[in-house]
Amino acid sequence: MESPAANSEAVALASNHVFVSARRPDEATTLVLRGGRVERLLPRGAASDLAAAEIEVRDLGEAFVTPGFHDAHQHVFHAALFPSGLATEYRGTSERDVVDHMVSFARTRPGDGWLLGHGWRETFWDPAQAPTRSSLDAAFPNRPVALYSGDAHTLWVNSAGLHALGIDEGTEPPQGGSFDRDDEGRLTGVLREAAGMFYVARVLRSLPLDEMKGIYRSYFARLNAMGVTSVCDMALSLVPGADGINPAVYEALLAEGDLTLRAHLFPTLSEDESNLERLQARLTGDMLRAPGFKQFFDGVSSQHTAWVTDEYANPRFAGDVGRPTVAPERMRALVLAAASRGHAVRIHTIGDEAVRQAIDIFTEAHRRYGDPHQGANTMEHVEDIHPEDIARMAAAHVVASVQPPHVTIDVTQPARDLGEWRARRMWPFDQMLYQGVTLAFGTDAPVVAPNTLDVLWCATERSDPDAHEPASGWHPEHRVSRIQAIGAYTAGSAAAVGRAGELGTLEPGMLADLAIWDTNLLTVPSERLQGSRVLETYVGGCRVWCA
Repeated sequence: MESPAANSEAVALASNHVFVSARRPDEATTLVLRGGRVERLLPRGAASDLAAAEIEVRDLGEAFVTPGFHDAHQHVFHAALFPSGLATEYRGTSERDVVDHMVSFARTRPGDGWLLGHGWRETFWDPAQAPTRSSLDAAFPNRPVALYSGDAHTLWVNSAGLHALGIDEGTEPPQGGSFDRDDEGRLTGVLREAAGMFYVARVLRSLPLDEMKGIYRSYFARLNAMGVTSVCDMALSLVPGADGINPAVYEALLAEGDLTLRAHLFPTLSEDESNLERLQARLTGDMLRAPGFKQFFDGVSSQHTAWVTDEYANPRFAGDVGRPTVAPERMRALVLAAASRGHAVRIHTIGDEAVRQAIDIFTEAHRRYGDPHQGANTMEHVEDIHPEDIARMAAAHVVASVQPPHVTIDVTQPARDLGEWRARRMWPFDQMLYQGVTLAFGTDAPVVAPNTLDVLWCATERSDPDAHEPASGWHPEHRVSRIQAIGAYTAGSAAAVGRAGELGTLEPGMLADLAIWDTNLLTVPSERLQGSRVLETYVGGCRVWCA
């Protein structure tokens, strides 16, 4: 990292457009940085006085300065791995198309080790049906292949992959997971929910530490270039020990001076809380922390694994309402035990029944034990919520960690699977803010690309970030303003990790994490928003990226 104050005790950044906070979104201000923090804010015209005091002053002119963006929900290892060349990212148009792509990819990865891919979504295929191992077996009879779905809830492997993982016809899937079987009861090679998450972790653990550090460095540079200065790395398995957060990689990068963003780790919640407590004892600095736990309560609605109150609109069987991945009584016991020790918990909730029952549990936890000592109780995704549950969420001090690009992955899917009556109320960002729920924005990378401007676009326009369809927005009544969106992506995400007092705004005393943009993100016309560029990114007053 390069310090902007290398030759002076303090540095000042002067701009006509500084997003100090959502309450002060566009001010002509001089930021004085010292010791990694914002020391004070001065009027724009104070630059000459600072220069006279021998404080370096950089005049940024019309550049737009924001707090650094904080991605509140990522799976960093997977997001770093799949674009790295060690794996391949591909959705495909059919099962055959994906297999053909893997054949081409295999030429770049000779040998007999695992071939890894991510991104397939059978709902976008023709025909739209689940794949099987037979197509992979024909192309790769001896080499193991593992393909993770685009929503990160399903793993597709070939017969060699099943063998390498020790899975045979008699293997029982992990709790909360399942194996697809054909009409004759034989394994198809598709592993869902906890099963997919558990076994993909087994595959990925085979990568050496040096390779992992390299892909993390590259990925963090990519995030810095988009104005990201903090992330939450969320457990990607409800099975302890398979969460993929890799604290050893972060600690190695920190020791080597190569950690260029603040990272917040959330291991899987189980009855044994010692893993988190050991991390918290070690990770006490500003750059690397473990604020709480993560657990899954359900799956995704496109696979009918999200837990819903009323039957799916296109049920696959009578009484098709999905299911909880963790029994409600066990989830309650886990959360209350964590709350009794002051630990925050973040729960994956997508279906309205999972959302409602998670609010019930968090309400009890808050009544009995108050707020966590570190971090905040948070619900992840919150795609469908009964309108009357929004106020209950706010009353329990539960943060809504949401991912605006999820809204437009497939705007036809909610009505198809859940019915239009539920689709109309989904992702109600406007109502959440109005009723006092703190919103934290993120991407869920690698489920969607970790693109900050796509997050802002989807929250404010509610249309596809590439095609810009539907032109009027998908249920545009739930849009939020750009001020609100930037606030959720900065201060809101800081609240999700219990750091609202030191991250997320550029007020005096806050850590000097900021991004300098070539465009005023508040006033640029919508059609030009995504063309905005980051000029520089700072973490703790140190420049970590420059265009």
